[in-house]
Amino acid sequence: MKNRMIVWMAGVIAVVVSLMVVIVVLEPEGEGITRAQAFKAAALLTASKEQCQSREEESEGSHFSLKEQGNWFVKYMDYLYDEGYLTEEQTPPTLAAAQGQLTYGEAAQIAGKADRKLRSRVGATRNNQDKPYPQEQWWQLYMEMAKILDPDGQIQDITAVLYGTPSNLEGAASWTAYTTQGDFGFEGLALDACLDCQIRFLARDGEMIAMLELVSRNVVYENVWIAQGEGNRFQAYLGSRSREFVLDDGQGTGEELKNNLADLRLEDGKLSKITLKKERIHGKVLAVTDTYIELEGYGRLELAPNFQVYRLYGGFALLEPSDILVGYDLQEFAAADGKLCAALVEREFDASTIRVLLMDTGFKSCFHPQADLKIRGGAVLEYEDADGNLKQEELGADSSLTITPEDERLTYSGLMIRPAEKEAISILSIERAQGTPVYDGSLEIRREEEGLVLVNDLYLEDYLTKVVPSEMPPSYEMEALKAQAVCARTYAYRQIQGNAYSQYGAHVDDSTNYQVYNNTDTNSRTDEAVAETYGQMLFWEGNAIEAFYFSTSCGHTTDGSVWGSAGAALPYLQAVELRERRGTLDLTDNEVFDEYIRNKNIPSYDSSFPMYRWTTQISADLLSSKVEGVGQVQNMTVTQRGPGGIAQEIQIQGSQGTSQIRTQSQIRSVLGDASLVIHRGDGTDLEGSATLPSAFISIHTQKAEDGSIVFQIYGGGFGHGAGMSQNGAQGMAKEGKDYQEILDFFYRGADLMDRLSEADS
Repeated sequence: MKNRMIVWMAGVIAVVVSLMVVIVVLEPEGEGITRAQAFKAAALLTASKEQCQSREEESEGSHFSLKEQGNWFVKYMDYLYDEGYLTEEQTPPTLAAAQGQLTYGEAAQIAGKADRKLRSRVGATRNNQDKPYPQEQWWQLYMEMAKILDPDGQIQDITAVLYGTPSNLEGAASWTAYTTQGDFGFEGLALDACLDCQIRFLARDGEMIAMLELVSRNVVYENVWIAQGEGNRFQAYLGSRSREFVLDDGQGTGEELKNNLADLRLEDGKLSKITLKKERIHGKVLAVTDTYIELEGYGRLELAPNFQVYRLYGGFALLEPSDILVGYDLQEFAAADGKLCAALVEREFDASTIRVLLMDTGFKSCFHPQADLKIRGGAVLEYEDADGNLKQEELGADSSLTITPEDERLTYSGLMIRPAEKEAISILSIERAQGTPVYDGSLEIRREEEGLVLVNDLYLEDYLTKVVPSEMPPSYEMEALKAQAVCARTYAYRQIQGNAYSQYGAHVDDSTNYQVYNNTDTNSRTDEAVAETYGQMLFWEGNAIEAFYFSTSCGHTTDGSVWGSAGAALPYLQAVELRERRGTLDLTDNEVFDEYIRNKNIPSYDSSFPMYRWTTQISADLLSSKVEGVGQVQNMTVTQRGPGGIAQEIQIQGSQGTSQIRTQSQIRSVLGDASLVIHRGDGTDLEGSATLPSAFISIHTQKAEDGSIVFQIYGGGFGHGAGMSQNGAQGMAKEGKDYQEILDFFYRGADLMDRLSEADS
């Protein structure tokens, strides 16, 4: 009996095991993935879509037939063929193959190219080489490959709401998905079923790689602008694109909703709730940070999540918080629950005022341990209390006061001093070349962790009267001063738009980082130059130009490439000789440039100035201490020159290695030092500084008497060499050129326009 029971149980177990084997054998593989989709993902492991595209355009030819080369996946597959991730024997370059499913063999080929150890993870055998590889396993394998091939994290895991594709947005770009985290390409993916859903996906450089999951069908579009409405429909901007929505009964009318900020709640793609945000706040912007905006009369107001900036004039546009200009009241703010939800920019700025961050003595820091002030003619001092109320104190004539970081009036906002007269604020704790500087306009004092920040708020034209004499000697010809005034105004206009110091409530500082301001006394001649060019600026295709200028040329300027690849966008900055003929020389060869720079007699508008030609020496020992990773410096050569002969790359060879120094600013920094002596063309000497006078240089290796290596540098000019040579402008003015001719010479093709007068009219 016992034996029969054992036999029976063994039989049952055998049957169960057999059934399990049958189930495993007969269970279908997981759903596969098309080759096109998998190969796109594989290519994006090591390159962007643009890199694959450019690789395809630059290569000798595609692996695909001419008939099939227009398909979206070709660039990715061509990239994988070229890199060895695919072979034509295993995967033919055809449309039919791309539309088929990824196989075990192909997955193993790709994984093995990424890392040999991963090949075995695929589980490819003779029997399954040509069978579809399960999609779930592919993405698991893909993430393992990403750890190896994408160590810098170019591939991102993103969660966002999908609000548009070409299927629901008129005029949308092909293969473009519009989400709350930005716009993404989605070649080869199907997304229409996910509209108005929160999704999770992988992406690289703006191109979706894979849809990972649908997170939620219930979403809220926060702080959207309802631009139009009629009847039971309205148009709302979700990001940069406009969408039409249909209202149900009880949700109001389009006319009632238009020109409002709102939150839109959707459930399963249907509009379920609209929350309008009608509270509006106006005020001059005093500071913009990542967490709050400070408004005059309101203090610091916290930003709501998904804070938006919309331009409502001249065509709708989505802007960034950094586009909110401090010192101006160009927008109203929509608020709710005590937080700012959106900035609605209503008009173009006219550049009437500028806010200047004042550096300490010596221009070393923008933070001050304290501010010692004297106010001529009296003033009003304003600040906020704990309840947000504006407090005012009257300051009598010739008042003196000292503000320290501990001052209780700085607790809740900045402290503003508004004088009753012009040129009324003396800052005794700052020393400039002129002595104690006196400022026009108002002065704002803010407390930061590092100390006090001082911001001078004044009219742009008054600012220029203290910039031009600091940037060009008032004794120069009037037409040169006028040219300088136009350049300074144009430069300031651009910097106001740049908004670089918005966290401190300023546009620029008063140092050479921007334009030197109030370092020397004002002068009637420079005042006249500013007044006679009132409002005039230089424009290219409707935008203010980058009106770069510098002290002295070597007889030839360079072009916009001095600032890198962005130079192509500055066509008005051209490399030309500073002569009547305004020609262009090819000085990119070292021997040609060496002959040019060592010739002191080449005629130029600024050839009479001492820095037109100069020489200096730098020792190999000094260079060795400044350049890391090369050991003892043994040789140095210019390996690349830009237009006008400016050095764009130098190679420094040492006992332990070689280093390439690129860009004119880095070259000047590496070769500059306070210990150098600059021998000027007029026989006088100039003390060295942290940067070499210019990068228009020729370098010769020599041995000193003690056997050490020194580098003789033959140079010309002072400054970066792009735009207007200030001494060149002086030379032109002396020859009878007016300021319009001077500006046209240095910024050929730019339009001289009276922009401020047009704004005022």
